[in-house]
Amino acid sequence: MPVSVNLDALLDEPFRDLPLAELVNAPVAALSGVSDEEAEGLRLAFGIATIGDLAANDFVRAATAIARLAEVTQAPPPPQ
Repeated sequence: MPVSVNLDALLDEPFRDLPLAELVNAPVAALSGVSDEEAEGLRLAFGIATIGDLAANDFVRAATAIARLAEVTQAPPPPQ
């Protein structure tokens, strides 16, 4: 099943027309707001060179899980 999503706000212009399968291999600097210098810092500190590397990084996954769990524990109980 094909997936269509508009990621323009998340990506720098040259990367906006790439298929998702290719975006995984795009440099982290393709993400809007990530400079080449910041991307280089991620590479040096964590070995992150691509969007896929960033998504698969254990520290990013742990931080995301903690943030999501915090949201769930702070959510109001469902109405009865």
